[in-house]
Amino acid sequence: MKSFKRAVILVIAALLLVVLPVSAITGNWVKDYDHPFVAMITFFDAKGDFVWRCSGSLIDATHLVTAGHCADTAGGAASAFAYFQQDAGVNYNPDTQKDPVTGYPDSCAGDTLGNTCATSHQIFNYGFNDFAGFPDTHDVGLLILDQPIILTEYADLPKAGILDNYANARGTKDPVFTVSGYGLSYSVQEHSALSNLSYRERLMANSTLINLKSRNTDGFNLQTQGNGDGRGGTCSGDSGGPVFLGNSSSNLMVAVTSFGMNDICRGTDYSYRLDRPEVLSWIESLE
Repeated sequence: MKSFKRAVILVIAALLLVVLPVSAITGNWVKDYDHPFVAMITFFDAKGDFVWRCSGSLIDATHLVTAGHCADTAGGAASAFAYFQQDAGVNYNPDTQKDPVTGYPDSCAGDTLGNTCATSHQIFNYGFNDFAGFPDTHDVGLLILDQPIILTEYADLPKAGILDNYANARGTKDPVFTVSGYGLSYSVQEHSALSNLSYRERLMANSTLINLKSRNTDGFNLQTQGNGDGRGGTCSGDSGGPVFLGNSSSNLMVAVTSFGMNDICRGTDYSYRLDRPEVLSWIESLE
């Protein structure tokens, strides 16, 4: 079964520590200090109730790109908090249901508002339609932040068609992609005696190309391999996080994490391509 990689849509699933699936980079990951513009995003409905958690990337001081299923306004997303601290949720206290340092999941603590934390009340998606149009699920979204986050660098959008150059590179070790996101680093079966593992901090890992021309990609998605041989993959809640073309020093965001084929984050990863002219035009229309 295909499963979109956002957090479980229950308040309790997002707020408990490591016993429920909530999200992140798996396998051979390292802490990501290289991409300060990558955020952990918590979404809330019109009543102010938590609905899900994702990742995303700033392309300038106020425009935050994520997945369409994260910015699913029809599904309930009405407002959001974006946290840019690498360790945005590591001090989460299950008793208070809050990280006192950052304010995660529903406030910007201390002097973090407009510095390392921001709110958003303008949420858009590119006509996300779940599996109705699979593989073209239109799985990209954009938030406009209420407070600008001023950084020395942001994610770079790709040139149109840049990934087409790699369409025949299936099965090779190159090119290398770097994925980044927050949360679950190990996911287990629902009735397992083991627990899921979530750090709630920004992690990254290298992945390699599998396919751009399969039934599940078909020019709309990027399929990568995140298991074994020094690689790492994505899991629930990494949704919307960036897929960079190149190693960890790259800021060239060519896709956003979209979906996987199972609920325990094993196997291959799929991300929605940003390098298509119509997608780039949609993003630019909101800037």
